[in-house]
Amino acid sequence: MQRYFVNPSQMNEQYVTIVGDDVNHIAKVMRFRSGDEIICCNGQGRDVRGVIEEIQPNAVRVRILREEGPNRELPVQVTIAQGLVKGDKMEVVIQKGTELGAFSFCAFTSMRTVVKLDEKKERRRLERWQKIAKEAAEQSHRSHVPIIENVLTWRELLASASRFHYALFAYEKEETVTLHRVLAEAAPGSKILIVIGPEGGFDEKEVAEAEAAGFLCVSLGRRILRAETAPLYALSCVSYQFEQQ
Repeated sequence: MQRYFVNPSQMNEQYVTIVGDDVNHIAKVMRFRSGDEIICCNGQGRDVRGVIEEIQPNAVRVRILREEGPNRELPVQVTIAQGLVKGDKMEVVIQKGTELGAFSFCAFTSMRTVVKLDEKKERRRLERWQKIAKEAAEQSHRSHVPIIENVLTWRELLASASRFHYALFAYEKEETVTLHRVLAEAAPGSKILIVIGPEGGFDEKEVAEAEAAGFLCVSLGRRILRAETAPLYALSCVSYQFEQQ
């Protein structure tokens, strides 16, 4: 069943009011009519099934029928910090990462980052990435739309480690600590940051700086993964660890 995310203020105990681009999608793309049922989510864990009562040019009025379940979110909150990558690779990371359960994403620049964004380009990219996350969350029946944070500098990324229970730094030369070992220690409800480098990886100086800032270097296995593959592998490992039952 088609799913739409709304601002919490657009959902009360009896009705949901849908506005914005989703109005056109409901009326013109899906060609829904009064009497059709859809699912609405407030992005904060409340999902409801409702019936369309009225379609206006700028708003759709939906009467709530019942609460909807089950909870499809990962038991841990995973933030993917991805070094800016070329082309549309970041879009792939956000789309597929959302389907795999990421809680939020942030891109960052480092020593070997090739992509450069000015303020205008960054704003456009952030808007597009947030739209991709919303559409992927709807498609995968998420209850939460991942947050797309502003692009961070390397120093800003290092300073963010204290916000998480586990701040992990994926490094191809790490031979002792595996992601599996860390996830086995993590408890449900943990906030986990996983840092993935750009196409050129990390300079050894950056690795030392990350460790000094409180990051733990982890291995993602014996093979060298592409920048856009690594976060999807990591999220799959998280899902396997916490959603086996």
